[in-house]
Amino acid sequence: MRNLTLLTDLYQLTMGYGFYKNGKHEETVTFDLFFRRKELISYSIAAGLEQAMDYLLNWRFDEEDIAYLRSLNLFDEGFLEYLKNMRFTGDVYAVKEGEPVFPSEPILTIKAPLIQAQFAETALLNIINHQTLIATKSSKICRATGGKGVVMEFGLRRAQGPDAGIYGARAAIIGGCSSTSNVIAGQMFDVPVAGTMAHSFVMDYPTEYEAFRAYANAYPDSCMLLVDTYDTLRSGVPNAIKVFKELKAEGHTPKGIRLDSGDLAYLSKKARKMLDEAGFPEAMICVSGDLDERLINSLLQQGAKIDSWGIGTKLITSEDLPSLGGVYKLSSIIGENGEVTPKIKLSDNTVKITNPGFKCLYRLYDKENDMAIADLITLHDEEIKADEPLTIFHPVETWKRHEVEDFRVEPLQHTIVKDGKLVYEFPHIKEVQAYSKKQLAKFWEEYLRLDLPHLYRVDLSTKLHALKSDMIGTIREKNAKKDKGKK
Repeated sequence: MRNLTLLTDLYQLTMGYGFYKNGKHEETVTFDLFFRRKELISYSIAAGLEQAMDYLLNWRFDEEDIAYLRSLNLFDEGFLEYLKNMRFTGDVYAVKEGEPVFPSEPILTIKAPLIQAQFAETALLNIINHQTLIATKSSKICRATGGKGVVMEFGLRRAQGPDAGIYGARAAIIGGCSSTSNVIAGQMFDVPVAGTMAHSFVMDYPTEYEAFRAYANAYPDSCMLLVDTYDTLRSGVPNAIKVFKELKAEGHTPKGIRLDSGDLAYLSKKARKMLDEAGFPEAMICVSGDLDERLINSLLQQGAKIDSWGIGTKLITSEDLPSLGGVYKLSSIIGENGEVTPKIKLSDNTVKITNPGFKCLYRLYDKENDMAIADLITLHDEEIKADEPLTIFHPVETWKRHEVEDFRVEPLQHTIVKDGKLVYEFPHIKEVQAYSKKQLAKFWEEYLRLDLPHLYRVDLSTKLHALKSDMIGTIREKNAKKDKGKK
């Protein structure tokens, strides 16, 4: 197993050294990991928690790491000895993998000694940003099919490196893909693998028919033939049908054909007609070739006859939105007596003003139809009474408020790590996928649609809204007095 302890930015270590030299490294703090709103993000699917916790609970500064850090001439021997013995001893609260999540809400909260919580930032963001991004793209692509056919992840060759391919495949399964072409991902995560042939197989034989016959000899009961190497309708499909008839005569059932280029709507409809007329209505038509949710939507609107989808580049790279934009911000300092001192970051850009304090996250559901109404961020010591009307506030445009009645409430964050020990059992990835699908079904379509989705409410409790407003007012008043004094 690789030692990824130094998967971090240098400033995490230089800040840690500063905390250490000033005696602040052991003070207890909380950090929140969340992402900010972007135009193409209507919702996201949380992913990467299992790998993030594997990193967090297994960091070890070995002798090679310490020797390298020593060579930088930035740290004294006392600090290097401290790092050698440093283990994560804090708590982690997080939403489950597969959970639909929205901008501004804490999908993961760390409560730990300052040096540990700060050091964890880069790796946590790297892991969760990437997998959440790909799981989200996968979810959108799978939803675009409207349940018409399975979606296979085919992106390894276009991923930005081996790790992006492996863990992108994992995230794609969480988002809804049925299988992956990535064999090592199939092995690592116990998920189905899928794939048939490339054009090179067809081109290696003297004729297309001979290539198809050779492949059928190898896989007579799972024969999926790539039919667009030379001419899809004049050569590929007729040769596939010829081989399928031979297989049928031998007592085998062919699987189908794959289209990888051309007008997929037109070709799939023509191919379907040819297969049906030849007596193979059960033969599947699989398509691939730079597909995404918008092209899938367009193909289905054109009446394309497609049974399965192989999605590569635009899924594994999340081509139209290459970064999630997750951030990790200090939210409170907790004293030895348990007293919480909230912290806030201000900005001229209101979206970048953070929500202060040690917080919890809840989802409110309509009691009548069990559909999601809003997510609510509260302070950790607040109690939500579902039998009373509840006023909630927009986290940025706080003059916007909404009163909720007749609701039930569920906590979204769960205790994952306590005192440095894993206390949560991670489910199999297929269970995560099923959970995600079940949770998405609790949202009205207008929140999930591709174009101009209605904004789902992620609001603040009255108490948190008041705290945030008071802190903003106090800080700005102090700064105004300083400016006045300079004049």
